[in-house]
Amino acid sequence: MNSSARRTLSAFMGILPILVGVLLLASMVVQLIPGLMRSGLFGHSLWEDTLVAALVGSIATAQPIVSYVFGGELLKAGVDLLAVTALIVTWVTVGIVPLPAEATALGRRFALWRNLWAFVAALLISALTVGCLHVLKG
Repeated sequence: MNSSARRTLSAFMGILPILVGVLLLASMVVQLIPGLMRSGLFGHSLWEDTLVAALVGSIATAQPIVSYVFGGELLKAGVDLLAVTALIVTWVTVGIVPLPAEATALGRRFALWRNLWAFVAALLISALTVGCLHVLKG
């Protein structure tokens, strides 16, 4: 085995426990979300619901397809489209649960700034998306 392969394997083995922990934590968070729905987390003002949804999406790291299903259930439950859009965009772009792994791999400062800007951008993108849909709708 050459030196590059050994270094790569060593780096991977060093980050593997963090990745396993992140996956386990992400699985637990996704299981908690339905309980949060029943607890009255949503149903307040438009902007409060949007901010709560964005925070939930930032924490609930899973496959994007799960966010679409969850978003559909939120829409059926009467949650506003802006909040659902914020949840889906933050779910895919912001990662609070995998933050330790990202900080280890890319550096703490970079990981924090990337997540902060991704959160702000997700809120803007959500507002622009819903605004465009309302304009196109008529």
